[in-house]
Amino acid sequence: MSLVARIEAATPAHRDRTIDALRAVAIVGVVLGHWLVSAVVSDPARPAAWHGASPLADRPALIPATWLLQTLGLFFFAGGYAAARGSRGRALPWLAARFTRLARPVAVLAIVWVPAWLLLSVMSAPESTLHVVRSLLVHPLWFLLVFLALTGCAPLLRAAVTRYGLWSLVPSVALVAAGDVTRHLGTADWLHPVTTVAGWAAPYLLGIALAQGVLPRRAGPVLLPGGIAVGAGLVLLAGYPASAVGVPGDGWSNLDPPSLFALALAAAQLGVFLLVRDRLAARLRRPVVWAPIAALNLAAMTVYCWHQTALLLVTFAGMTLGRLPGLLDEPAGAWPVHRLLWLPVFALALAGLSSAFHRFEK
Repeated sequence: MSLVARIEAATPAHRDRTIDALRAVAIVGVVLGHWLVSAVVSDPARPAAWHGASPLADRPALIPATWLLQTLGLFFFAGGYAAARGSRGRALPWLAARFTRLARPVAVLAIVWVPAWLLLSVMSAPESTLHVVRSLLVHPLWFLLVFLALTGCAPLLRAAVTRYGLWSLVPSVALVAAGDVTRHLGTADWLHPVTTVAGWAAPYLLGIALAQGVLPRRAGPVLLPGGIAVGAGLVLLAGYPASAVGVPGDGWSNLDPPSLFALALAAAQLGVFLLVRDRLAARLRRPVVWAPIAALNLAAMTVYCWHQTALLLVTFAGMTLGRLPGLLDEPAGAWPVHRLLWLPVFALALAGLSSAFHRFEK
């Protein structure tokens, strides 16, 4: 039996393939986004001394790409949908299995990288290099804490959607708005963890609403233009940064913690999904289309945990060849084009890592 046929046969009939496709898009968007904006620059005088940089800092023309590649809202939406479907009538066993699947790949990542980190320290790696490595590895994992918190609250959030419908989103949006006000005023930094959870709770609740039939079919034509209008208004009238991710010099990020702009972007993206969902479902019945999406969903946590390791491995290897274009050089000039040429190399490294470590996610 071919690989495509085996994946097709192993797929439960009740599984919503459009949600799996959405999750796959979210994972690919996050991975590509990190690879494209994570410039690791070596010092010409000290090649082992690295610092981080962003190609977005001096290129406003690249900002629209962040609207496509910042897909965390889609991921939390898919998580909410899965939580609503999976926790029905058996919340505790589902929570235990969910926490295990989320935690195990992270534990394996730590088992591998803690000794590697100690080795870098013993070898007297420059502090700036240690900072870059630590940031690339640890920062992407912050969302897992939020995801775990929302997963633990899934039965309560499901009950809230059942009782209050879409009105259950109001507290989340209100908390994000309050957090934005405090950021503009430069006060109450302690609210940031609260607004981070509240911000991603909004798409999570929308996913629950879809699973429970509370989100109407007409929501797509409302969310898409509504999200675009709100996002444009926040940038043009309220002074929000236009980038969906943090850019050095912007003052504050739409992503850390998520702002109203991040929620507007998630709404617009989800509007597109809801508009094309029926046609997408028809295409996903074809095994050749469904197989890669199913395979990526089976390895989603492994891919997410190890994608920055793939970038670092290629970067470490590149040190032996000097400052190659798009690798270890300043993100200036044609750097974005050169970085695109490195994506297949990163992907090949990630495929090897996923093959080695996916067994711990099963």
